[in-house]
Amino acid sequence: MSLYGSYADVLSVSNAVRDDLLALFDPETGFAPRMRQVCRDQLQIIDDTWETHELDAELLRMEERTWGLLQAVMPARKTNPTDLPNPRALLAQNPYTPTSTLAQAIMGHSPLLTELVVVREWLQETAPSPLGPEATTGYWRFTKLGVMQALRSGGPARDALVSRMDPDVCAREKSAGLAVDDANYEKNLAMALYACVRAGRIDDAVEMCRKANQPWKAASIRGARLFQWPAISTEEIDHEENDDDLDLSSGNRQRKLWKSTCIRAALSTNLPEYERVLYAALAPSQQTVAVLKTACRTWEDYLWAQVCVLCEERESGEMDRLGGGFWEGGMEGDTDGEEESEWVARVAETLEALKDVAVVEGLGSEHAFHYSQLHIILDKTEMMIENFADALRSGSLPVSSREHAPLCRFFAHLCLYFQMIDIPVPPLATQVILESYLQVLEKNAFLTDRTQAAGQRELIALYAGALGDNAVERYAMFLVSLELSADMSERRLALMRARDHGLDMDRVAVATAERTIEKAFEARAQFLCWMYTDFFSSQALPPLRGSLPSIIALQPPPTRPELLLVRSIEWTTFHESTFPTALEQANAHVAVEASGRVTLARQLLDMLPPELAAIGEPEEMATEYLHYRQFFVIWETLDKVVESQALEVARMNRDTRLAWLDDYRGLIDRAHERITKLLESEWLVTDVETPGGNRRRRELIRVRQIYVPELIIRLHSLLVGSRHHIKENLSRALHLVNTVADSRYKLYEDFVNEDGRRLDDYLGAVRQAVLAGLETGGSDPFRVLSL
Repeated sequence: MSLYGSYADVLSVSNAVRDDLLALFDPETGFAPRMRQVCRDQLQIIDDTWETHELDAELLRMEERTWGLLQAVMPARKTNPTDLPNPRALLAQNPYTPTSTLAQAIMGHSPLLTELVVVREWLQETAPSPLGPEATTGYWRFTKLGVMQALRSGGPARDALVSRMDPDVCAREKSAGLAVDDANYEKNLAMALYACVRAGRIDDAVEMCRKANQPWKAASIRGARLFQWPAISTEEIDHEENDDDLDLSSGNRQRKLWKSTCIRAALSTNLPEYERVLYAALAPSQQTVAVLKTACRTWEDYLWAQVCVLCEERESGEMDRLGGGFWEGGMEGDTDGEEESEWVARVAETLEALKDVAVVEGLGSEHAFHYSQLHIILDKTEMMIENFADALRSGSLPVSSREHAPLCRFFAHLCLYFQMIDIPVPPLATQVILESYLQVLEKNAFLTDRTQAAGQRELIALYAGALGDNAVERYAMFLVSLELSADMSERRLALMRARDHGLDMDRVAVATAERTIEKAFEARAQFLCWMYTDFFSSQALPPLRGSLPSIIALQPPPTRPELLLVRSIEWTTFHESTFPTALEQANAHVAVEASGRVTLARQLLDMLPPELAAIGEPEEMATEYLHYRQFFVIWETLDKVVESQALEVARMNRDTRLAWLDDYRGLIDRAHERITKLLESEWLVTDVETPGGNRRRRELIRVRQIYVPELIIRLHSLLVGSRHHIKENLSRALHLVNTVADSRYKLYEDFVNEDGRRLDDYLGAVRQAVLAGLETGGSDPFRVLSL
């Protein structure tokens, strides 16, 4: 399955539970976790195949992280938080409350602090995995050899080595240092420890120190842990835990003192830079943030540094306001601390500054994914969506860019996700984004093979359904874009998908027909445009004038615009509820094509479902449709007569000639019967009283002027031409004159003053028939009528 198909599957599954927030926020099967897993699966495929551009992989990685951020922060914003006791009440109830319990209560009463802690955990989760230094066989092994040699010789150490193995000796003996290999190891170890802290893996950092034979450094790092002692805490106890575990305490009882020591170490110029960075990461603060930023290389590093400082300072500040409790000195609280509203404003200002930070590695701060992550954290999602939609409108994110499709895909699903969880999204911007994503899907539908294209078309119906009021029109535009590339079964299936995704299939079919006609008219001759313009918009029509077209000349094959016009009716023939619309369109279209494109009009009628003939209302329209079908049955019969004539050859045996003559006679009889019935039935004669009725009447009169004289003259010619095989046909030809002259039918009014359709032409043919009646002898020209 394609990546786009996987996204659509997640959307379909989530749409089924869109009213269940718990299901949408489920950490395993919710919307954002599923999207994140889709990205991970695709990244795994990329890693296995190495067939994707590096930027595409990086964009997918950024999207995966952003879905992780959404899953981290959105549930807390949209669900009711768990009630936690007030930290002051905790201390009043139990002065020995551990600092970890107090910190949890402080965080529970500050929604922003809770979110920042979650963001910090997300940044730690997405951080690169730390790599430990190479294994060592001892503590400062090469330096130790130099120190031992100096002690044995009683002289100074060589190569400016330190004189002791004290961990702090480098700070005391500023002019001396470690052996090169040991110095490199210390640097690599400190960088690995920083990477562990950056990834939130404190226990791994402690274990790494123990393996490096530096337990004192492990103890320093463990000082970051808050003090906890379940046995004296007022928190609910998990009864499944061992009672011995409840009596054990852990964490740093003197964390405030430890923190001030870390800050002093981070600010000390006597320590190497990498050591200072490590201590700045362990105890982030406004004092050490400059040191911490020297290790930041990516935008995520800068965000993590700022978030850590904000979280640590807020927790420390609130702890100071509480007095810290017994374990932090038991002093009176500071009532002059920063209020929550002031702190919220300062957090926003601090994070806003990350928009312009310069990075060494990775995508810049101005990139759309970083911009999105920052605005998700700041809870400014409406502005984020508006700005991306503006980028699409202005062309600052061109369609040709490699980032266009991935970003449109992400923002389209982000908007739909926000709609599911009732987060406000700007409607116009959302439509712009969904429209752009639909264009991406349409492009892929025409670039992929036939099987994949069918899958892409199904996705288009799904996403078009999300456009709200514009959904019908947008999906209709997609169906129009199929033009002549898809066969009938594919077009039928594409229309049926509209219903599957909540769209009104009938409205889609009618809208598709209208838009197809408009597209065809862009390339169609102007004289055809007037019929459909009136049909759909009731605009003024040009006058009906000009010479009648020839219907006996060789007709060229249908043009693309003409085929599109036929296709426009086809969209309304797939479901019986749109058959009335199909009937109305068919009448209008046949009237146009019959005015010179009789073959195309015939193909159109053959394409229409037989059920249209059973429609009885409106009566005028139903009658007109039956009249067209009556005419083309006659036209087909005349073609068969001509084919039968061509089968006669000079040398035919008696049986063959009799069989041919019987078939020939039957065809002429049917043609005579059907044409006579049409001529006597007021074919296409109607009294229209609706607006525009006079024009419609003139349209039908024009069709009569083309075909009534043609049928009369052709029938006359067939009857006279077959008189040598069927003698009574000459009498039939002369009796036809009475029908033409009958004032009840007024057929003579359909003859116009044009070549081939003058009444004089027909009368001349009648004169020749009378003369033909004298071929058998005699002087009575009317004798042939009695034969």
